[in-house]
Amino acid sequence: MCCSTNTPIVSGMTDRLTLDIQVDSAEERAALEQALLRARATELAEIRRNQVRVSAGYGDATTRDSMTGEAARAQLRRTMLDRLLGALRE
Repeated sequence: MCCSTNTPIVSGMTDRLTLDIQVDSAEERAALEQALLRARATELAEIRRNQVRVSAGYGDATTRDSMTGEAARAQLRRTMLDRLLGALRE
């Protein structure tokens, strides 16, 4: 089985996702970690780019609201990548 979702820990609030990924060598494990690190760096760059644009007053209020929302989604993706990296390193 590749993936499973356990029963919510707190009803409606928290789920636990279990991933089962075949890794055949230390090189594959290192490549997986590097891929996650690169994805995390990409999200951080997106967060910073949006912060600069918002702080510089780029666009109108609607555009800034949109950029703020995208920055929040990028931060959430970065947080999830951090969790994946933490689990990989355990």
